[in-house]
Amino acid sequence: MKGLVIRSTGSWYEVRLETGAVIQCRTRGKMRLEGYKESNPIAVGDYVELEDLSKDGIITSIYERKNHILRQSVKKTGHASVLAANIDQVLILATLKQPRTSLGFIDRVSVSAESFRIPQLIIFNKKDLLTADEFEELDALTHIYQNIGAQVLTISAQHDADVETVQAHLQGKVTLVAGHSGVGKSTLLNRLLPELKLATGAISDFSEKGTHTTTFAEMFQANETTFIIDTPGIKEWGLVDMNEQEISDYFPEMRELRLACKFGARCLHLNEPKCAILDAVESGIIAASRYNSYVSMVTGEDNRK
Repeated sequence: MKGLVIRSTGSWYEVRLETGAVIQCRTRGKMRLEGYKESNPIAVGDYVELEDLSKDGIITSIYERKNHILRQSVKKTGHASVLAANIDQVLILATLKQPRTSLGFIDRVSVSAESFRIPQLIIFNKKDLLTADEFEELDALTHIYQNIGAQVLTISAQHDADVETVQAHLQGKVTLVAGHSGVGKSTLLNRLLPELKLATGAISDFSEKGTHTTTFAEMFQANETTFIIDTPGIKEWGLVDMNEQEISDYFPEMRELRLACKFGARCLHLNEPKCAILDAVESGIIAASRYNSYVSMVTGEDNRK
C-alpha cells in the first residue's frame, strides 16, 4: 500500500494513506542502516510502500523522488539531513529586525534549492516594524534577489491582504518553509491554516532571537493540491555534497559569467587573474553581499547564521 509521509520524528513516521487515513509507521531496522548516507533516509514528502497494517505500518521501500533538499546533519559529521522531498518551491522566511536574518543564511538556503533547480520564494516578514531607512535597504535586497530569479514579497503576517498574497503564491504547490526561529513562521502558518493553532514563541530580549517552537518537520494540507511543509527553526544551514568548483553553478548570476574566466571551470573566483566573476563584483553586476556569501561557502568561513 502506498502512502505519503507527513511527519517525521526520526524513528516514527505519520503516513497519510490514499484513503485519507493517517497511521503511525516505522521502518525495518535493516533499511535504516544500509545504503543511506543521510541521517534520515525517509523524509516528509516521501511516498513510501507499506505493509502489515494490522496496527502500525511498516515502511518497506521509498518511491523515487523528483527532488529533495539537504542540509548538513547537526548530529552526525559528514552526514546529510533531508529536510523534505518532492517539493515544488522553497519559501525562505526572513526578517530585517527582531530578529535580523543574515544574508548568508538566505543565500545558503537558496543555493541548496538551486542545486536541485527548486524555485525560491523569499518573503521578508514584519514590514510593520521597519523604518524608512530600513525600507530602502529592503528595496535594495528585493532588487538583488529578483535579479537572480527569486520571487520576493514583503509582508506582515498580521495583515489579511498580505496573507492572501502569500496564499496565492502557494496555491497548487508543495512548499517547504525555512527560516530562523523568531521570523514568524508559526504565526504565518496559523494565518494560512487557522486550524493548526501552532505555538508561537516570543523574541528574547537578550539575544533578539526567536525561541524554537517547531521540533520536527511536518506537512500540512491547505486544500486538495496545496501542501505546506513546516521545518524546525534553523540556526544555521550547512551545505553538503558540493565541491568548491561547483558552488558557483548554483549562483545564477555567476553561472554563465564563470565560463569567461581565464582558468574556466578551475577558477574559484577568489584571487585568480582575469576572473570574470571578480570583474563583475567590482563593476556592481554581482552584488557584494552575494559574493561574500559565495566566498564563505567556498572557504568554509562561518557566514551561514
